Amino acid sequence: MSGKLQAEIKQSKPFPRLEDEAFVNLIRTADRLVSAQAQLMKPWDLSPTQYNVLRILRGAGHEGLCCGEVGERLITRDPDITRLLDRMESRGLVTRSRDRKDRRVIAVRITQAGLKLLEEMQPAVEEFARKHLGPLGAARLRTLIDLLEQARERAG
Repeated sequence: MSGKLQAEIKQSKPFPRLEDEAFVNLIRTADRLVSAQAQLMKPWDLSPTQYNVLRILRGAGHEGLCCGEVGERLITRDPDITRLLDRMESRGLVTRSRDRKDRRVIAVRITQAGLKLLEEMQPAVEEFARKHLGPLGAARLRTLIDLLEQARERAG
């Protein structure tokens, strides 16, 4: 199986180290999956990061989270969480309000429209994961998860 990536990116020389090939493979695969996910979400006019915010806020419940906590929980970092939330609030997917106890804290909550959108998207999102990763099988998926967690621990 080795060499598929080399041909795919039209690299004439083999990778100097196995670690280099694995790293480029990981980045290339992540890019392809994220691009496919973005295409999946286009009909709902939602980015993968916005979808992630909605899921985070749904999990937070009625209390919501402060903006910083939302940013910390994102799968991929967004340097401008405020602008991201501005766009989502203008669409009626989230609300923001100042905390009554500490006026410096702004709580973000998912709206009914945001919850409805997640519910509407759920079947397509689940099918996406099954289609792209399901064929690997449970044992390989568990191994992949373990390996990725180990690599992420080393990345800090």
